[in-house]
Amino acid sequence: MNGMTKRLRTALATSGQIEALRDGSVKPRTFEMEFEEVPVIIKAFRRMVRGQEFDICELAMTTYLCSRAYGKPFTAIPVFPMRAFHHGAMLYNTKSGVRTPKDLEGRRVGVNRGYTVTTGVWARSILQHEYGVDLSTVTWVLSGDEHVAEYRPPANAVPIQPGATLEGLLASGEIAAAIGLPRLQVDSPDVKPLIPNAKEAGFDALRQRGHYPINHTVVVRNDVLDAHPGLAADLFDALAEAKRRYVDRLKSGRIATPDPVHARVMEIAGDPLPYGIEPNRRMIESIVQYAVEQRILPRPLTIDELFVPETRALRA
Repeated sequence: MNGMTKRLRTALATSGQIEALRDGSVKPRTFEMEFEEVPVIIKAFRRMVRGQEFDICELAMTTYLCSRAYGKPFTAIPVFPMRAFHHGAMLYNTKSGVRTPKDLEGRRVGVNRGYTVTTGVWARSILQHEYGVDLSTVTWVLSGDEHVAEYRPPANAVPIQPGATLEGLLASGEIAAAIGLPRLQVDSPDVKPLIPNAKEAGFDALRQRGHYPINHTVVVRNDVLDAHPGLAADLFDALAEAKRRYVDRLKSGRIATPDPVHARVMEIAGDPLPYGIEPNRRMIESIVQYAVEQRILPRPLTIDELFVPETRALRA
């Protein structure tokens, strides 16, 4: 690197799995990470997509897929620092006449923020593939815009009316259900989770078919990759080592308040944060399929199109 250590502007959510990079106990070999504090990491996503403001940036998985479809100049490495189960992401109004997910057909359903929000994609895939909901019959009411400004949602996705909130519409029954709203934000005894025992439904899906949804990945600007061969593999290794230290602490009970999802996944599947393409192939291919089905991607993107070549064989 021209005899000087390159400092790369980095935006990653604060989490146990990157703590060792933040405190400097793990360092990349060929560059330094200059962390910018972005308390709400979603705001970094928008800045990366619209202005490429960071050299290295955590990015929501569907935002990344959509970015690739529109030729944004950055590429992911197969590191997935944020995962979640989404059976519990759907709330409904018990007075709306909805009894089962299938009853959402023909109704208005809110989506927190944009249509391309990753939680929305996974939640709609559950409605479609586990409960047989015809997604095209639902009117999706969006409370915000898309990170990728060029993207246009399908005709059955509409913006919320000015001055309204999803919480208010759900509490009043003007929408039958909503995806991605925190339950505590909705002040109504009529609003309940759509899928009963949602937390266990997620863990059951992991046990039965390895379903462990990816929410975020990590991307690097293409000009940085071009200027510094080997940087992507170095970044992967550093993130992997920081994650390994976190998982070791988790296994040995040295984390005072462990992430409850990571703890349960560790019991069921071992590593709660597998990195690399092979351990995640099914989930990567699934989210690409769902993005095509839900009219976010015009065609399936291949794994080779999505990840920096030098990182495709790495795993941790």
